[in-house]
Amino acid sequence: MSSDNARRFRAALVQLRAGRSIADNLPKAEALIREAARGGARYIQTPENTALMELEPERVLKQIRPESESAPLALFRALAGELGVWLHLGSLGIELDGKRIANRSYLIDPNGAVAARYDKLHLFDVDLPGGESYRESDYYNPGSKAVVAALAIGGVQARLGMTICYDLRFPALYRALAQAGANMIAIPAAFTKQTGAAHWHTLVRARAIETGSYVFAAAQGGLHENGRSTFGHSMIVSPWGEILAEAGEDPCAVFAEIDLARVDDARTRIPALKHGRDFEIEIVEASGATMRQAS
Repeated sequence: MSSDNARRFRAALVQLRAGRSIADNLPKAEALIREAARGGARYIQTPENTALMELEPERVLKQIRPESESAPLALFRALAGELGVWLHLGSLGIELDGKRIANRSYLIDPNGAVAARYDKLHLFDVDLPGGESYRESDYYNPGSKAVVAALAIGGVQARLGMTICYDLRFPALYRALAQAGANMIAIPAAFTKQTGAAHWHTLVRARAIETGSYVFAAAQGGLHENGRSTFGHSMIVSPWGEILAEAGEDPCAVFAEIDLARVDDARTRIPALKHGRDFEIEIVEASGATMRQAS
């Protein structure tokens, strides 16, 4: 496998255990972002719900603001500019109309400007064993656009596909992002402990393997102030499916060296992105009659 030094950079994931107060959460996130920058990372990603982990809509709406008034966004924009890094906020809650919220991811460039935004497409409405229940659609507005962002990390040209948490379970989204030019995929998350233990490693690695892309998946981890537990295990995965860096459950920063030449190598070895075909589904009934459905 050949490698081009001009296509290498250092990346970091910041794992958090956010609580119910934005004012308390921001200094903890800032400290770990600074640690990541000191460690040489030029691309730094934080988890979903970076500034606030809260399940009660009324408590969320009391603390968040529209994008133009968002104190967390202003803080992190200034921090990215100060540190001279690409800072990817996994998501912030953004007030839309006083009643509805956007779960919005921000890619901030080294000058502190917002380079790209992505609103979570797939909302987590589930009932888990043990009485754990989530209804994001009760107060979040789903996004309507997938996003691929171009970024220059030092001299390295990259394209980042932006997703959030529950999006992970919809593989067609990731194939579409890769076919649109993404060679890196972001999956910042706040996976529940139950579903994370069952599926997190398998799904994150699968998205990397299926698309031949690097995957960056910063996560929330541990028992939160709201009483819910998240899985943690933030991971950086190579285009061949190798776990290059992984956290445990506690807040921390983890690092990996990224070489985008490995994307080209993986996609050459397994060119599945070029081999997709349209097809029909044939449903065969017990009587022997058939129905065809376009796909």
